[in-house]
Amino acid sequence: MKLPDLFPQFDQALVDELLRIGRIVEFNDDEILMRTGQYFKYSLLILEGTVKLYRQGQQGEEFFLYHLSGGSACALSMICAARNETSEIQARAVTPVKALAIPLAHMDNLMKNHRNWYYFVLETYRSRFEELLQVVDQIAFHALDEKLEFYLKRQFESLGGDTLSVTHQEIANDLNSSREVITRLLKKLEAQQKISLSRHAITNRKL
Repeated sequence: MKLPDLFPQFDQALVDELLRIGRIVEFNDDEILMRTGQYFKYSLLILEGTVKLYRQGQQGEEFFLYHLSGGSACALSMICAARNETSEIQARAVTPVKALAIPLAHMDNLMKNHRNWYYFVLETYRSRFEELLQVVDQIAFHALDEKLEFYLKRQFESLGGDTLSVTHQEIANDLNSSREVITRLLKKLEAQQKISLSRHAITNRKL
């Protein structure tokens, strides 16, 4: 799919500039794109595939934040570019990913010379901030069974389709819980006919 199709808010002048300064990069399924403490060298415009962003604790535990898919970009890389800061999250390819890598050295010029890019960056900040507010709301005000249902809904929406290829342990990692507890809650959702469980897969019935 061409860049204007994925990012219709970009005018032709901006598209031409991004293609001139950027380069296509590809990542394999489960490959790490960014590690905690690493400096950003570029900002990624996702063209194909899905990227998972998450926080990792000192003991290696994970907490899922949100997904990036085709037509989206990493807000954190844009923020860190302006402040020359390291990443506080990790990013991993959920599926094979193709992206356009924009060197951070060009960010100031893009912001100054292309109004479409300026508004795109603001909208990216806003949408990611709203997603994080939803995550905080779930952590602060909801029980684990509600968090799990919210998590599954987001996964289905982000990845598309009615079936998730995921293990109970992976869900437990994302929600900072135990596999046994997640399995029990998933079986409860299955008994309510909201999902169907099979080996390493969950099918959405009426979440």
